[in-house]
Amino acid sequence: MKVIILCGGMGTRLREETEYKPKPMVEVGGKPILWHIMKLYSHYGYKEFVLALGYKGDAIRNYFMNYYYYNNDFTIHLGMKEEIEVHGDHDERDWKVTLAETGANSMTGHRVKQCGKYINEDNFMLTYGDAVANVNIAALVAFHKQQNTIGTVTGVFPPSRFGDLITDGNIVEKFHEKTKEISKQNPINGGFFVFKKEFFDLIPIDESCDLERVPMETLASLRQLSIYRHADFWQCMDTFRDTQLLNTLWKNNPEWKVWK
Repeated sequence: MKVIILCGGMGTRLREETEYKPKPMVEVGGKPILWHIMKLYSHYGYKEFVLALGYKGDAIRNYFMNYYYYNNDFTIHLGMKEEIEVHGDHDERDWKVTLAETGANSMTGHRVKQCGKYINEDNFMLTYGDAVANVNIAALVAFHKQQNTIGTVTGVFPPSRFGDLITDGNIVEKFHEKTKEISKQNPINGGFFVFKKEFFDLIPIDESCDLERVPMETLASLRQLSIYRHADFWQCMDTFRDTQLLNTLWKNNPEWKVWK
């Protein structure tokens, strides 16, 4: 089963980093967040990826075209004919990565639609290129197959950053600290989707098509969208603050690092 990763957005809320690179190439612990996402899928045996490129896609192309040199030390012997001596190796030798240009201005639904030509199996996975989690991909796929719906979305429960004010008119009666109690939260879309191939037929040919609007709303109206609840770690990278948090966690407690 292949994994489509959306890599084409501009990441305007992370302008400190995305002025010169696409958001999936922003580094966490010295590696692009895209690499972290791919390592999660690879850990569960899913090693065929379709990267939907757009904004500054050449940075991602360059990274994978020169993957060996980005991930190893090497010595260049200068002369009439240069020789490169690579020191070491990497663990991603069996990855298969398709780099698909999906347009600089395309919305997420249109990007997915364009990747359909690379999907030959009955099911495929899809996620965003800007969030990490310790989702059990094997359990997610098993759940999707058991539900037998066209689509499955992973619902996550990120902790609120803010407390709640309980009021009576203009008077605050009680201040609730931010909570991690899942029973008091509604899940949000955390990505990490699984779809039957027929999902492509529900996506209109329209550059402005947003994945979370017409295609997903259609699935919901048909009662063909299941939710896999993930109550453990999930963190997106929308802002510079998120980037700092993820880099701090990588040094101390990277819960999404399920691989060795």
